[in-house]
Amino acid sequence: MSTAAGAVRRDPLGGRRAVAVWSVGVAVYFVAVIFRTSLGVAGLDAADRFDVNASALSTFSILQLLVYAGMQIPVGVLVDRFGTKRVLAMGVVLFTAGQLGFAFSPTYGMALASRALLGCGDALTFISVLRLGTRWFPARRGPLVAQLAALAGMAGNLVSTLVLSRLLHDLGWTQAFAGSALAGVVVLVLLLAFLKDHPEGHEPEAAPQRGAAFVRRQIAESWREPGTRLGLWTHFTTQFPAMVFLLLWGMPFLVEAQGLSRGTAGGLLTLTVVSSMVFGLAYGQIITRARAARLPLALATVGATAASWAAAIGYPGDDGAPMWLLVVLCAVLGACGPASMIGFDFARPANPPERQGTASGIVNMGGFVASMTTLLTIGVLLDATGDDYRIAFSSVFVLELVGLAQILRLRKAAAARERVHLVAAPPAPAVRSAA
Repeated sequence: MSTAAGAVRRDPLGGRRAVAVWSVGVAVYFVAVIFRTSLGVAGLDAADRFDVNASALSTFSILQLLVYAGMQIPVGVLVDRFGTKRVLAMGVVLFTAGQLGFAFSPTYGMALASRALLGCGDALTFISVLRLGTRWFPARRGPLVAQLAALAGMAGNLVSTLVLSRLLHDLGWTQAFAGSALAGVVVLVLLLAFLKDHPEGHEPEAAPQRGAAFVRRQIAESWREPGTRLGLWTHFTTQFPAMVFLLLWGMPFLVEAQGLSRGTAGGLLTLTVVSSMVFGLAYGQIITRARAARLPLALATVGATAASWAAAIGYPGDDGAPMWLLVVLCAVLGACGPASMIGFDFARPANPPERQGTASGIVNMGGFVASMTTLLTIGVLLDATGDDYRIAFSSVFVLELVGLAQILRLRKAAAARERVHLVAAPPAPAVRSAA
């Protein structure tokens, strides 16, 4: 096969069938995010149900994210090895079982085990959906396709915030969580019936060796690329403030520290999700048109997040921040998820197609490690300081500074290496224009 032909095979045209198949994978991710973020609206209910303090409550999300983050590199290797359909199907089975287990758990320990199982299944979804996008759409559509997948995740968060919170109020714990688990059964049927790993004529090249040596080489070669490491630290620095806020501590902060009602606090969390959807569309379009905007967008998001976070928790007086400032904070936090997707746009051109899953897994670890660390730190500090949210929430700035330093350190090496990859890549103008 000639080089040009190889380029054509690696750059599918997209089209309606691609959208249909990719939408099935996105539906799986949508349901996974509903299950992942369900604790965000049930945190206070969980504390009452299992009679636990802030540190123990944060352990739910920490364990879930620990499993998720720890599995990202293995998941990337699995996706590269077995393809999207098998890995996604396994993920659906696991996260649905976890949601059902959480619904019927009578004790704190069983509930923890259920959240760990849910995190295990959730971990198999997003990298698989990213891989599905690279297999069905042309490379130049990559940033937009990835942002749209993340947008579906934000929609799942919105459903969790609006629908599941209402079900908890109207039906109670067991019925709400068990009923939501039916969505997992629906997407499993759709996946098995309609999802395909790749379009005809775009089968990945067969690899002669798939043993331990191959896995080690995949990981080492992915990590060796500065773009992969820059992607990880971009994801690390941008994602976690919103993740921490939406996944667990936003509702308690707004209700207990700011004195808002649950309804008003829920509205602000909804604002964050809606804002994220708007930012996701905007960032995807901007980066598709101007790759040079990636780093400025990421840095601007970090700066705006730090400024609004500091203003909200540091507002003078004991009555809490004014509503307009909380609205600004929640709107700015909406940019964190879309900005974290930029990390994948740094890693994507740095790695060949057969290594995309592994590289994406490395990048995806970043934000979840940061989120896990901050969730634990906030819980410990709240218990140690008598629920002083100003002190506890200040821990966010430490991780932002660490991540920012790494981004600035790696940016030049990643840019230089990316230029080398782009020059070496064979052009395929006919295929790109047809898309």
